[in-house]
Amino acid sequence: QVQFVESGGGSVQPGGSLRLSCLVSKFALDDYAIGWFRQAPGKEREGVSCISSSDGSTKYADSVLGRFTISRDKGKNTVYLQMNSLQPEDTAAYYCAANLMRRQCAAHQVQHEYAYWGRGTQVTVSS
Repeated sequence: QVQFVESGGGSVQPGGSLRLSCLVSKFALDDYAIGWFRQAPGKEREGVSCISSSDGSTKYADSVLGRFTISRDKGKNTVYLQMNSLQPEDTAAYYCAANLMRRQCAAHQVQHEYAYWGRGTQVTVSS
């Protein structure tokens, strides 16, 4: 069956970096846009970034623009999220999923358009 498996989370100090990976099984990255979301305790899940299936174009939430970079390796069927200059407010569980309604990313990621959610990977930023 289709599986999205996130990894690469951990604990870092403010200003640090992490690279998250989303390994996709039985699903081609060419089929639909892939997104990263995050959810902090007591808060709603929010869209962080998206990479389009057709041309690899990307979108970012304002809160991470300039600090996070989404990319993909079709050969490894993996989508990455490079996170730099991490801040305590970036602390959350991070999830990847497929947008089954779009091949091209929308300006803002809407949770209900996504499916095949992974179990998430925890990112904690603290001093």
